[in-house]
Amino acid sequence: MAINCIVVTPEKTALEEKADLVVVPLVDGEIGIQAGHSPFIGRLGYGEMRIVNAGNSQRFYLDGGFVQVADNQISVITNRAIQAKNIDLESAKRLLAEAEKRKPANSQEAAGKEKALQQARAQVRIASR
Repeated sequence: MAINCIVVTPEKTALEEKADLVVVPLVDGEIGIQAGHSPFIGRLGYGEMRIVNAGNSQRFYLDGGFVQVADNQISVITNRAIQAKNIDLESAKRLLAEAEKRKPANSQEAAGKEKALQQARAQVRIASR
């Protein structure tokens, strides 16, 4: 039995397919979801989503958002969903270096720096695999 997985960004439906297992990054860890999972709503972190179907695996970078599981469907709502193979490692490393150089002048800029660091680190980690 499979679970229906749909990934939506502000621009488009990035993915819609059946899966045996979906693993998403939450703000406080990861969760694996299979068919028959109990209803669930969670806040996504910046990181890797893995979709396994019939032994084949797909990987995506998710840029935060929310996940909802209900009625044998997982709905992922995120700012960006990028296939891992489409992440340029050198660009991700440059983004990380730029974020590390930021010198925040206030708490709002510090929060922006932390967000940029988390996003860049996640992209570097995913592109390095």
